[in-house]
Amino acid sequence: MKVLLVTPPLTQLNTPYPATCNLLGFLRSQNIEAGQMDLSIELIQALFTQQQLEIIFQQASEKKLSKPHRIMLQQADFYLKTIEPVMRFLSGEDSSLAQRFSNRNFWPASKRLPSEEDLEWGFGLIGNHDRATHLCTLFLKDLCEFIQQNIDPHFELIRYAESLCIYLPEFAPLQAELEKPCSFTDNLMLDIFAKKINELQPDFVGFSIPFPGNLYSALRCAQWLRKEHLNITIIMGGGYVNTELRQITEKRFFQYVDYLTFDDGELPLLRILQGGELVRTLYCNKEGEIVHANFDSRENIKFAATGTPNYDGLVKNRYLNMIELTNPMHALWSNGRWNKMTLAHGCYWANCAFCDGALDYIQRFEKAPVELLVDRMEEMMAQTGQTGFHFVDEAAPPAILHQLAEEILKRKLIVSYWTNIRFEKAFTPELCYLLAQSGCIAVSGGLEVASARVLKLINKGITIEIASESMKNLNEAGILTHAYLMYGFPTETAQETIDSLEVVRNLFQNGWLQSAFWHRYAMTIHSPSGQHPESVGAVSLQLEPNPFANNEIPFSTPNEIDLDYYGKGLNLAIYNYMQGAGYDINVKKWFK
Repeated sequence: MKVLLVTPPLTQLNTPYPATCNLLGFLRSQNIEAGQMDLSIELIQALFTQQQLEIIFQQASEKKLSKPHRIMLQQADFYLKTIEPVMRFLSGEDSSLAQRFSNRNFWPASKRLPSEEDLEWGFGLIGNHDRATHLCTLFLKDLCEFIQQNIDPHFELIRYAESLCIYLPEFAPLQAELEKPCSFTDNLMLDIFAKKINELQPDFVGFSIPFPGNLYSALRCAQWLRKEHLNITIIMGGGYVNTELRQITEKRFFQYVDYLTFDDGELPLLRILQGGELVRTLYCNKEGEIVHANFDSRENIKFAATGTPNYDGLVKNRYLNMIELTNPMHALWSNGRWNKMTLAHGCYWANCAFCDGALDYIQRFEKAPVELLVDRMEEMMAQTGQTGFHFVDEAAPPAILHQLAEEILKRKLIVSYWTNIRFEKAFTPELCYLLAQSGCIAVSGGLEVASARVLKLINKGITIEIASESMKNLNEAGILTHAYLMYGFPTETAQETIDSLEVVRNLFQNGWLQSAFWHRYAMTIHSPSGQHPESVGAVSLQLEPNPFANNEIPFSTPNEIDLDYYGKGLNLAIYNYMQGAGYDINVKKWFK
């Protein structure tokens, strides 16, 4: 019995997405023969070569192009000779190119090419490596836009067909797309996938689908398996499945997949592989009916027994370092190859009105001994050769962080790490200093709504004053800080939205916040606000579940504001604040 775990395109390109690594570590601990592949990075590495670009430019030359893309086509020789050196540089194989790639005059003019003044402001006079990484990233984004507009409308650098799958109440639009001939990038992806299948000869293939942008490509691969390898059992799980497909009644979806697994994948997957009693699994029986096998079961593998994430099969992948924005905190998500692991299962707060608290990955809080956590860190460092960690917790508990820092210092490890937290009073100057000494370089956390009334309404459990103090303490310890922000929460007024921006402006100006992002509030069926809309002053407009995907709920609320209008102003302001500009502009002027 063999199983292949697959991350389908496209996810982040600088480091492996952790789901298959977690599952592989567990399966290997159960003596199950398993392998994994990151089809995202393998597709990108296969696509951005001189050979494939020649085909792309040839196909594009037969089409009507926009003026910028006609210019790119005229400069095809530059792109063809440069693409492979750029990929070697971004994957860390040839750092000597930094000096040349950091020269603005090396690159052809494009709408993304920044001015020399902006480059000097962002990187100084000697930040050549990061400056070169930034310019190479913009070069790839130009090529991606060219491919998307002229070759494959589904293609994006980080997402694949996300616009097709981001809101899918019905399966029909996606099935219609799957019935069309494969695109250029589809065929390239399937060639890579086929080679791996032929090499490993698995009995089971498990697709982890973390985001809407991974669904189409997973189904393309499953479609190919159905045609070429009828004996292979196809399993799908992951974040998208967990949040969107819990109420699926669309039987046609099971033409592509044998099983859907929910919540933590270790136990459901193990039961399928070993032929045991299924748990939290959907499948179609011989009569064509969807069966919910022990769907409400709370049985799980203990967090401490899930094993160390295993990077076997991914270590030699040429992951790409990319810097889209010059902001150093923002760059952490796409720059650097981070070992990803979890310090504790679930969220220790789990009460926010907007969050998917009904789902197991948030609801079930479970700890493991800190000695075991640091043992796992040391094992992962030995596997990957990397000493940087991204702890992907919903919110890393301050008590565990305190113990972790002490254990790292006790073992005299030199590591770097960053994680998600809650901006609460536990982050005292003393704790922040300890974290920094142990290697903590950055944190991200939800401030959400910088309005006292709305913070209370969403049951965040913090105040603006507490959040500001914790940010201040973190910053004074030298730890970068990112804030998740939200607008459009039910009953939030235009004035409260503007006042929230003023609070955020002050945080940036004081130097307590380096990066932030405004999210538009979405009411989901797994959140307290979605399950009880009246508790936040809203009315659900969805009368019954959709036959395919169910997650976001349309709703109405009194005194609705123009969210598109305010969203543009908020994002424009934040973009400037992250560049260290615009602090002297009255916040109301961003909305004109």
